[in-house]
Amino acid sequence: MNEILTGQRLAVLRRGTDPRLEWLCAQIARNQFLPVPPPDRVFIGDGDFRAIGAEFLRHFVRYGGLKPTDRVLEIGCGIGRMAVPLTQYLDSSYDGVDIVDDGIRWCTETITPAYPQFRFQCLDVANALYNPNGRFDASKSTLPFPDHGHDFIILTSVITHLRTAETVRYAAEIARVLKPGGRVFLSLFLVDGKAREGIEKKTARPAFIHAPGPEYIADENAPNAAVAYSESFLLSVFAAQGLTPARPILRGHWSGQREAENFQDLLVLEKEGAR
Repeated sequence: MNEILTGQRLAVLRRGTDPRLEWLCAQIARNQFLPVPPPDRVFIGDGDFRAIGAEFLRHFVRYGGLKPTDRVLEIGCGIGRMAVPLTQYLDSSYDGVDIVDDGIRWCTETITPAYPQFRFQCLDVANALYNPNGRFDASKSTLPFPDHGHDFIILTSVITHLRTAETVRYAAEIARVLKPGGRVFLSLFLVDGKAREGIEKKTARPAFIHAPGPEYIADENAPNAAVAYSESFLLSVFAAQGLTPARPILRGHWSGQREAENFQDLLVLEKEGAR
């Protein structure tokens, strides 16, 4: 659901930014030597693999405050769309987990041999859309990492495929493995008053079903395909775990009621305590 960068959007993103970061992102977007999964291995998203990865690296650094020395965990790493550009930025370690074995296999075979500090694991967690036969219940599962071992956690379009009980569990696990003072970067659908207008007027894409919340789905037959949450509810779930917004929410244009450079909403949370 992420979009390819256009010239106009690039110009907006570049205003007042670090030219070194812009140079790096431009190189990543056009570097033909960086790996790209073959079409038959792509099970999520669409668009230009390298350009989208470069766009999000820019978001991680500019909006999320990611530093090269941060120990990164990506939940829902998929086919490495975020991991590949991060190989060109991180000096520290990266752990990626996903519930689709084929994506983890491609990342392990393609990325890890060149970048041994990039490690990938498959979690056999059930999800009606991506892993219907998974052995473990997502609402009770545990991330395979020790307490307080990561500085920066990424979830791009992951909460968008989780139901409420699963989201609550992930919030608790994220808080457990995140270091005090660490940050979480999420792209997701947050329903505030303006976004609710879009759902009611049917300008929202995905076309979420009008409901009282806190959970909104777009397809009753495949509820995990697209999930939005009441903003106040979602923030309260994370706040209960000591995770609160580090910056104002960067609104997306998914509701059809806003102009924005990004499609989904972007949210950065920080864990209470000092690093």
